[in-house]
Amino acid sequence: MTSYIGTATPRVDGRDKVTGAARYAGEHGAPDLVHGSVVTSTIAKGRIRRIDTSEAAKVDGVIAVLTHENRPPMANNDKAYKDDVAPEQGSPYRPLYDGEIRFNGQPVALVLAEDFETATFAASLVRVEYDEQPHITDIERQRGNAVPLDAPAKPRGDAAQAFAASDIRHDAEYYVPVEHHNPMELFASTAVWRDGKLTVYDKTQGVQNVQRYLCGVFEARSDEIQVMSPYMGGGFGSGLRPQFQVVLAVLGARALKRSVRVVLTRQQMYEVGYRPAMIQRIQLGAKPDGTLNAIIHDATTTTSQYEDFHRNETTWSGLLYKSETASYAHKLAHLDLPTSCDMRAPSAATGVYALEAAMDELAVALKMDPLELRLKCYSDRDQITGLPFSSKSLRECYSQGAAAFGWNKRNLAPRSMRDGNDLIGWGMATGIWEALQVPITVRITLTANGHAEVACATSDIGTGTYTIMAQVAADMLGLPIDNVTVKLGDSTLPQSPVEGGSWIAASVSNGILTTSNAIRDELLRQAQTMPDSPLKGATADDVALADGSIISKKPPRSTIPIADVMRHAGVDRIAQEKATQFQNDGKHAHNAHSAIFAEVKVDEQLGVIRVTRLVSAVAAGRILNLKTARSQVMGGMIWGIGMALHEETLIDHRFGRIMNANIAEYHVPVNADVHDVEVIFVDEQDDIVNPMGIKGLGEIGIVGVPAAIANAVHHATGKRVRDLPITLDKLTRDT
Repeated sequence: MTSYIGTATPRVDGRDKVTGAARYAGEHGAPDLVHGSVVTSTIAKGRIRRIDTSEAAKVDGVIAVLTHENRPPMANNDKAYKDDVAPEQGSPYRPLYDGEIRFNGQPVALVLAEDFETATFAASLVRVEYDEQPHITDIERQRGNAVPLDAPAKPRGDAAQAFAASDIRHDAEYYVPVEHHNPMELFASTAVWRDGKLTVYDKTQGVQNVQRYLCGVFEARSDEIQVMSPYMGGGFGSGLRPQFQVVLAVLGARALKRSVRVVLTRQQMYEVGYRPAMIQRIQLGAKPDGTLNAIIHDATTTTSQYEDFHRNETTWSGLLYKSETASYAHKLAHLDLPTSCDMRAPSAATGVYALEAAMDELAVALKMDPLELRLKCYSDRDQITGLPFSSKSLRECYSQGAAAFGWNKRNLAPRSMRDGNDLIGWGMATGIWEALQVPITVRITLTANGHAEVACATSDIGTGTYTIMAQVAADMLGLPIDNVTVKLGDSTLPQSPVEGGSWIAASVSNGILTTSNAIRDELLRQAQTMPDSPLKGATADDVALADGSIISKKPPRSTIPIADVMRHAGVDRIAQEKATQFQNDGKHAHNAHSAIFAEVKVDEQLGVIRVTRLVSAVAAGRILNLKTARSQVMGGMIWGIGMALHEETLIDHRFGRIMNANIAEYHVPVNADVHDVEVIFVDEQDDIVNPMGIKGLGEIGIVGVPAAIANAVHHATGKRVRDLPITLDKLTRDT
């Protein structure tokens, strides 16, 4: 019997994607389809004094222009606008609700027309007059007014005193700018109107989250709105929350009682969430042998004026390395921008960048190899909780990554390695992420002809969820993978939370295990009622499903075809729907780990930086699919190149407006920026984290990569740049 788990199984949805058979949110049609174009504000704060839609309404083909003055009814309380992942504190944004302007680029009107071109042209004719108010979009200007948050973790000892008494001290600030997700698929929603009910095709990482949100906003019954998202062209966190285009599409459909599609432009995508700017101060105190005495990590991050979004940047410092003392603090600066949001590996990508750059600086001060310092500070326990890890193969990551990279050939001194006009730098860093799991429900329907349908409302945001669900179900049910159909991305399917945090692979796979066991148990129960059944007296642990049969694992190895069992039971299908919960035993910490090694070459005269080699050794439990897993990690590593060297959202603070809201000027790595990228999966068995020993992979790929590159740049040039991205002008400035 073929086993699929752990193999490099090709994507089961690959053919549909490359042939165009897979349809995305903006590609679903309807006979009565109307197209919407969004008009956005040109100020950052104030109120709409007057909005003139008369010229737009005169254009042939325009059906309606909706504003806050003539929109259909919407809920009038904050609770209705709270989605599953909304910040706990604050008042969620309400599209087209009133005349108040909260950020530049806010939607102020929706033009609805018979075709997209007409809607777009008419939208350019809408005239808006504002009563403008002073605004702040600069973290530096608002830093003094930042609000302290509750301590993210309990401090250990007196870190300030220990730091002051340390022989070796490092104290520096690290800056991460606003960064935006740029998935290939634009945010789009198609609301199909049928007899007063809506089927909404939406770009989202959580169909049931969007369905509940829309029902709240429009005070609709749950059976009046169905949300579908069978395919998604990348989310990276930007699709966790319902975005304003889905509200506008439903608003238009309810106003016209017709189907409406709204697709945002690439420029408008910059107003639906972003990684917040942040300033982090790291203080490390150590003994001359590298023993850490103190870790102090303070962070200031940003959010909107109306919601308190934040993650815990600082606690990664207290968790990872052994230190007798540690303290953390976090402040939140409110700006006149949209609410910030999760972006790939939220808090770890940024917090670990600051920590790992600081560790490299400490290693320089200690005249130690950076890898030797990390091994000196290695901890087998979560330093915050004191709990041992359910598994931690970070030492093996260091060892295998270093061997593959050739780290032992590194010359410790900066500017000591050269290739012609290029200075060569080698840097490394540690990566860490949480092995998260969420409650989930899976339904499996097994038919007598040997086919299984696996259904769950989870999403596949391009990471390969269809494929790993098919792999796990095929192995658990003993079927060829071609006999398994996966249904997901439909709000009417069994319950699933949003797809994020690298928690779906572990959650849904164990959910399939649970439900497959229920199928097996039902088959066994029926088989034991058959005349002269060879499985009488057998328990669930005594049997397995394989090759279309239920078989005994004990001698004599009896086999009964599943089709015979169903025929005996008088059924042509068996369906089970089971919810899976994950109980934390409270005795272990659960994390995935990685070690990243980077080589850069820096043109000595021009300052141009190239990342010529990247090696990441990852320990993340049982790897379900070597092909999709490698793609995920490699994608994260390439994003790490962008974070280190390219990505930055530039805001003209005079207007509170983003200046590079397009892919031409918002720099991301292209093929020419990506050279040799190697992913190593370190064997790691974890019998504690969950029955299948799975940890998530979506986030760990990027964590630590920006720091490894920054450290390599310092090794190459002797120049330490602490504000990302590291551009050539920063290499030549005085600091």
